Amino acid sequence: MEYRANFVLATISSLASMGGALFALWALLRTEYAMNGWSFNQALIVVGIYTMLDGLQQTLLAPNRQQISEFVRNGTLDFVLLKPIDSQFWLSARKVSVWGVPNLFLGLGLIVYAASFRLEPAVDAANYVRLLVPLAVSITIYYALGYLLSTLTIWFTKLANVTHAMHALLEAGRYPVAAYPGAYRAFFTFVLPVAFMTTVPADVLLGRGEFTWVLGGLVIAAALLVAARLFWRYALRFYTSASS
Repeated sequence: MEYRANFVLATISSLASMGGALFALWALLRTEYAMNGWSFNQALIVVGIYTMLDGLQQTLLAPNRQQISEFVRNGTLDFVLLKPIDSQFWLSARKVSVWGVPNLFLGLGLIVYAASFRLEPAVDAANYVRLLVPLAVSITIYYALGYLLSTLTIWFTKLANVTHAMHALLEAGRYPVAAYPGAYRAFFTFVLPVAFMTTVPADVLLGRGEFTWVLGGLVIAAALLVAARLFWRYALRFYTSASS
């Protein structure tokens, strides 16, 4: 926080990034590009959820993922494993960066603006409460996928592009999945569950989300979380410190 100019520049960068996303969305709809039932104001909610997730990634997820490879490469993961605390939890929550905070607030502001001031009728207040469950699902999916990739650093210590790969994955959820051609929609729903991270929460907020999609997201999130846990415990069997 002492580097105030950097924080201001990070905020400007966040505004520019969100502005670029809004301009691209406006340009698509201006050319009458079919979004299968999504209006511009409804799609703004998806952009807002994407921006919030990107802020969470920059604030908490990415800083900790980047540390794992450093611990493995330097052999200091030994000291983590000796601590009287779960290693996965410690590695997932020990570091926080303020650079993603602007995106968190910008995303939340865009969601409220689009849902409460741009839509007719405005979104019911109860839908904001219902949004919490699919939003928790999207965060869990994003965390679990990132940790699965980060665990690969046990074998490939210079896997430095994990964070960039996760950001590229989230980029696909910047717009409603319905905006993509059929093959891409299937891929981003059933192979890489991007739809469950941004589009499904937006549907729930709009009051048109189906229970089966929310339930499917819960199942996927739980399965990925368990997979990330088991894969981490399995990978530790192959870890050798720098001195061994």
